[in-house]
Amino acid sequence: MSAEDRPILELRDVVKRYSVSRGLFASKRTLMAVGGVSLSVRRRQVLGLVGESGCGKSTLAKMVLGLETPSEGEVLIDGRPIASLGRLERARLVQPVFQDPYSSLNPRKTVASIIGLPLSVHGEGSSAERRGRVEEMLRLVGLAPRHAAAYPSQLSGGQRQRVAIARALILRPQLLICDEPTSALDVSVQAQILNLLMDLQSRLGLTCLFISHNLAVVQMLATRVAVMYLGRVVEEGPTAEVMLHAQHPYSLGLLASVLTPDPRLGLPETGLGSVFPDPLSPPPGCAFHPRCPLAFDRCRVESPLLLAHRDGARAACHAAERHAMVAA
Repeated sequence: MSAEDRPILELRDVVKRYSVSRGLFASKRTLMAVGGVSLSVRRRQVLGLVGESGCGKSTLAKMVLGLETPSEGEVLIDGRPIASLGRLERARLVQPVFQDPYSSLNPRKTVASIIGLPLSVHGEGSSAERRGRVEEMLRLVGLAPRHAAAYPSQLSGGQRQRVAIARALILRPQLLICDEPTSALDVSVQAQILNLLMDLQSRLGLTCLFISHNLAVVQMLATRVAVMYLGRVVEEGPTAEVMLHAQHPYSLGLLASVLTPDPRLGLPETGLGSVFPDPLSPPPGCAFHPRCPLAFDRCRVESPLLLAHRDGARAACHAAERHAMVAA
């Protein structure tokens, strides 16, 4: 396989377990944060990773960034195991944009210092060349030259996130990890940042793992979507296919939860209920079956496999599998 065809990111049966204390005299229990995830992201692709809070999205992102080590399985960046990469080499290949733009920026540094720090750490260019690249990045993310001398506290939330994006891109990384990058911002500012990311993806040919709990946000950016539930991917495929022909009841519930601008329609009814299962004591069989309106006996005892269903999409659902067999 040529370098151009090789996925930038590969996750091969990645598992992450944590040992959780239940008290001073109680034995520890195992929390399965990620339970055997296999995904790949090709060059210039945006993979949207969606699911409720606690489903394992951020844990997966930390393993891709090298901040956590998988309990089992392997994470490969540009064909190389991330465990074999040094800290600086890993930082050159993968960069994050976090949820809270204020806490991820050093309040004692100016914007120019924050954006230019990766260049200094990696020893790239002279001082004049680094200043030129910082100015270029400011223009690219829609900030004025005067912002170079500002401190994070003098900027709005949207401007801070633009600084975080500029810092992440200054080394031209192979992969950008965006972990809920708009959820801490006002709705109007969210749209601006999403439009910026769409523009940068088009202009720079970015490869991106975009993590969100909001399918409507992911729909704007992603070329493919993976839906996670309780540490596992339950549906994955091209964005249009998942949005228009979702097979898993959980994906359908997430799609139904998207708010509409018409106040007469009220709050959407997702059919998912309000109780998320205890990740320390997951249900047997399909983990989603206690909340699933389509569950039958097999769902309660057998965990479904992630199987292809149509047009490059996959779903892990016994009900969808049975429906496909009946339709055939």
